[in-house]
Amino acid sequence: MSLTLNPYINLRGTAREALEFYHSVLGGEVQVSTFADFPEMAPPGEEHLVMHGQLTTAEGLVLMVSDVPSTMPYAAPAGFAVSVSGDEAERLQRVWDALAESGTVTAPYTTPPWGGTFGMVTDRYGVDWMVMCDDGPGDAPTVES
Repeated sequence: MSLTLNPYINLRGTAREALEFYHSVLGGEVQVSTFADFPEMAPPGEEHLVMHGQLTTAEGLVLMVSDVPSTMPYAAPAGFAVSVSGDEAERLQRVWDALAESGTVTAPYTTPPWGGTFGMVTDRYGVDWMVMCDDGPGDAPTVES
């Protein structure tokens, strides 16, 4: 048995656009189901909206995105961040650059006190991201319980 934990982002009317953007940033393969694929669940006039979108990369990153139809309450993403980290400095720099290009940088992508490179940005869809590049073993702090 295995478990998977991955972010599932709810948006209002921009899920397809966001999924295409995240695909351009992270690569991978995209799967999309619209409300039209499930007619019994399709709100009138919103059949084109994304009921479930999934981006899966070769590294195993999974990001899910959907539209919240107008028949349901919606609140913009808040109180969490999608975190991308690793040791591929050039790749993470490209991810950072793409997210920051049309987003709002809340912490510059630079060397933090614990080492490596770290930054925080809110992308054009209002989703908070943290990008962390580990420069080597021992750079990140450990937390003991």
